[in-house]
Amino acid sequence: MGTVCDQRRALPRLVATDLDGTLLRTDETASARTVAAIAQVLDAGIPFVICTARPARWMRALAPIVGGGGTAICANGGVIWDIAAEAVIDSFAIACPVAREVVARLRPVLPQAAWAVERPTAFAHEPAYRSRWPVPDDTVVDMIEMLLAVEPVKLMLRSPGASADELLAIAHEAVGELVEVTHSSTADTLLEMSAAGVSKGSTLSVLCRSLGIAPDEVLAFGDMPNDLPMLRWAGRSVAVANAHPDVLATAGEVTASCDEDGVAQVLEQLL
Repeated sequence: MGTVCDQRRALPRLVATDLDGTLLRTDETASARTVAAIAQVLDAGIPFVICTARPARWMRALAPIVGGGGTAICANGGVIWDIAAEAVIDSFAIACPVAREVVARLRPVLPQAAWAVERPTAFAHEPAYRSRWPVPDDTVVDMIEMLLAVEPVKLMLRSPGASADELLAIAHEAVGELVEVTHSSTADTLLEMSAAGVSKGSTLSVLCRSLGIAPDEVLAFGDMPNDLPMLRWAGRSVAVANAHPDVLATAGEVTASCDEDGVAQVLEQLL
């Protein structure tokens, strides 16, 4: 692992970045400096791709940060989203029988857990599930067994009394061969599960193949365990200084923290 140096490097053909804790500051906003750096990337003809655990329905508010258009990879790789058209380009769901098996295995070991599901353009949750963010007016509330009549792109679980890293270890042991298990915040007790083999990295790979872009032509930024597949896949990987220890150990470089515009600093050096 190295540190970001001042010398210019070859321009990537695509830039991919996580949002929360990476591109966005801890107050969940993007600085004017960051928006200007992204504009420079876009002006150079380089696609700028958001890769986030957030659902596609949240992309409208973020569109101005990336010039009002482009592509986002949402739900930890579950959805490829056209930002300008507000439409699903592709999605990668968990098969209903697999999702039901995941629930059946985790209920005995996490009996107090409450469940929620993301679909490509909708959200649903159990009555006991408490979201940290406002939910859509058309949110369906029912027991998880009923919610799994429709394939989810992401399963989410909240369980009291355990940290995100502890939940991750429990779920890896119980259902790791059935789904991809990760989390996107150490400050939250939220476990996130995608279809087996689906991650930010796998979906970024799909998108780049469609554009004729190789891994070594991609620059990626991240901060949390759900960013690890993307950082391992990209030819150049950069962690922000506030990243999870596993990300700091994996990324090829470390830039300044999200609150110090670490992503913008790297982009400015490039351009």
